[in-house]
Parts: sequence; structure tokens; C-alpha cells
Amino acid sequence: MDFVLIDRPVPDVAVVTLNRPERMNSMAFEVMIPLRDTLRALSDDTTVRAVVLTGAGDGFCSGADQSGDVPDVPHIDGLTTPTIALRMMELLDDLITTLRGMHQPVIAAVNGAAIGGGLCLALACDIRVAATGAYFRAAGINNGLSASELGLSYLLPRAIGSSRAFEIMLTGRDVDAAEADRIGLVSTVVDEADVVAEAVRYGQTIAGWSRPGIELTKRTLWAGLDASSLTSHMHAEGIGQLFIRLLTGNFQEAVKARKQKRPAAFTD
Repeated sequence: MDFVLIDRPVPDVAVVTLNRPERMNSMAFEVMIPLRDTLRALSDDTTVRAVVLTGAGDGFCSGADQSGDVPDVPHIDGLTTPTIALRMMELLDDLITTLRGMHQPVIAAVNGAAIGGGLCLALACDIRVAATGAYFRAAGINNGLSASELGLSYLLPRAIGSSRAFEIMLTGRDVDAAEADRIGLVSTVVDEADVVAEAVRYGQTIAGWSRPGIELTKRTLWAGLDASSLTSHMHAEGIGQLFIRLLTGNFQEAVKARKQKRPAAFTD
């Protein structure tokens, strides 16, 4: 059985589906390693301009695999338990940084539960669209553990502000789709049947713009979250803007297209 599916419903947009619905697409390594490798391959695929990430069945991703099965982790022969645990965490960390570092914007189509590591997956995406029945939970605290995992204590405060993030992570409560929309955790909420299609529509809009313009915008948005000062970040933004302005005809094409009342055709 393929635990990660790829679909190309429209040109330029790839839909990646976690395909273990009987386990709510939990973060078993036999699912997460193919997911990481799939994302890496799509990042290098120049025919893909945007990526949608979703889950099969009723859940987006339910976080840690609680089936009790022995994790199928590669390259651990001869290692002791502490080192195996480190390698397991590194593999999952690598998945989060792979999402963030993809050339293309990634839109999470959150079709159901996004719990623990599943919430981290959604937050590592650039845009989140939620179904009406979706909900989000930082589940570590519910399991007697820390709620901080896979970058959650970094990503969530930046998405919704520190006070809300502290409260959600410390109480372990669920955030439903309506609240997620209100606090800015997601961009929009749609019916369950439309969540992937809505994410694909975001992807199609993105694909209509300049490739270097989109890639630089994604990079500078993430860099802005890490910037040590406004001044240094503005310099980085300015260099990127000059790079495209001076080395492509995109700006001239945009001006001409507006005058001629037609869509711009960016050749980069």
C-alpha cells in the first residue's frame, strides 16, 4: 500500500495525500519517511509551482503513532535506545524543515484532526485552509509530556501570538475551525468536500505569478520571522526586489498588461 499519494489535478499544482486513514494518518515512520522524500522530489520538480498537503479519510494527521508497532527506522543497527531516539527525532525534525525549505509554497488542506505533530505539519506549511470539521490540538501536554515538539513552540506563537499560543499549549484544549479562522491560524474555512479544491485554487493563483517572485516572497516571509531587526530585514527584501527588477522584464510586462487590460505573462 502506498502511504503517500501524489495527484496533479491541474497544471502546476501537486496534491500530496497522507494515505493511512485507518490510523488517522499518524506519524509512523513508514509514512513520514516517504512523505519527506516525496516533498524533496517535488521541491526539485520544475513543473510544480505549488504543493497541497492533506490527509485521506477524516483526519489530516493525528500526530504520534500510538499503534504499539515497533517503529520502522532505517540505519539504526547496533545503536542503543538513546541514540535511536535521537535519530527518530532528527528524522521528524527533517520533515518540518523540508516543508519550510521547499521552493514552492505549500498549502495545508486540513480536512480533520491536526493533533500534536500533525499540528506541527500544518504550521510548517505556508498557508492553511481548514474544513468546517477540522480541529487543532497541541497534544503533548495531554499525554503527560511537553507540548513543545517539532518546532511547535516556535511556529505557533508566530502564527497566532504568544498569549494565545501559551494558553492553547498549556491547557491542551482543542481549537475548532471557527476559532482557528478567528485567531489567524488558518486563512479560510470551507465545507469538508471543498477543502482540497480550495487549497488547489490558492495554488493556481500562486502559479500565475513570477516564479522567482514567489520563491523570494516565501523566503523573505520566513526570514522575517527570524529577523533580528527591521533594518537588516529591509536590506534583504530590497536585494531580492532589485534582483528580479533588474534581471527580468517582469515589471515592464506587468505595466503593459495593465494598460492592455489582459493577464500578465511573466517569462522571468
